[in-house]
Amino acid sequence: MSRGRFIVFEGIDGAGKTTQAKLLAKRLEAMGKRVYMTAEPTTLASGRALREVLSGKVKKSDCEIAVMFALDRIAHNTDGDIGIEKKLSDGEYVICDRYYYSSLAYQGSSVDYEWVKSLNVRCPEIRRPDICIFLDLTPEESLERIRAGRESTEIYENIDTLTKVRGSFMRVIEDLGETDRIEIVGAARTADEIADGVFEAVKEYL
Repeated sequence: MSRGRFIVFEGIDGAGKTTQAKLLAKRLEAMGKRVYMTAEPTTLASGRALREVLSGKVKKSDCEIAVMFALDRIAHNTDGDIGIEKKLSDGEYVICDRYYYSSLAYQGSSVDYEWVKSLNVRCPEIRRPDICIFLDLTPEESLERIRAGRESTEIYENIDTLTKVRGSFMRVIEDLGETDRIEIVGAARTADEIADGVFEAVKEYL
């Protein structure tokens, strides 16, 4: 059995990560690939605790949030039933909505960047993806999509934070560009047009 591939979608909120992950999964399945879709925070206990924080129900410092994300990411990789490593070993293509790039962009912009980076890329139980697709959208377009699609927003979903985070993502991409395969795909288009761009970016890694 051949090993699967690990594909990550990143971007500021509202960029269409979930939609594009589903469209890519459908395309891969049509090619005969077995696909496992996942996201961070996870559905594991560590991820559920994180969602309580992100919703604003539980207060934690930025350092605490960074550590919670790293712990959830380790569990995401190593869980014996739904872990990334298990799925890849079984030959499945793992498509993940958010990964350590988000930690570096969000928490890395408010606490020491190198410390957050160390928690993630230097951890032997947090694997690097085969490719990361960054869906690029302006903060204004992002917030418009968020408000159109939801009744409530999370603590990071405001124009000032989205502007800051997009800049942080650009720094992350520049910083990790030599060690990680990161492709920027413009997200200010129709879903089908974006999906075509995504497939062009990932097809050489399949």
